[in-house]
Amino acid sequence: MKTMAIVLGVALLASGCTQEKQNEIRRSIQNWTGTDGVLEVYAGDKLVKRFLKIDKLSTAYGTDDHQPRAYRYGYGVLDENLNFVADGGEKRVYFEVSDHTNYIFFDNPH
Repeated sequence: MKTMAIVLGVALLASGCTQEKQNEIRRSIQNWTGTDGVLEVYAGDKLVKRFLKIDKLSTAYGTDDHQPRAYRYGYGVLDENLNFVADGGEKRVYFEVSDHTNYIFFDNPH
């Protein structure tokens, strides 16, 4: 009952917000609860890397100037054989993708 009241309260607050504010709230909830993201990196039209089980992609910010940097970073399982499964030998790794990289980030459909 208490959970339902909280969800209803958040929904009512969100309905009065701008679309950008609603997206910000949604992202902060996902940051808290986590997500099962997939990041695919392409060279032209060819898939060259895939990372699984990504909680979130973060934007890098400068230490002194606090300005956004031209890359995103995160942690995920490197799907070395590109079979969409985190196999036993595949490890969780840190990765970075620049603004000039062709990549797609999406929720795992499986």
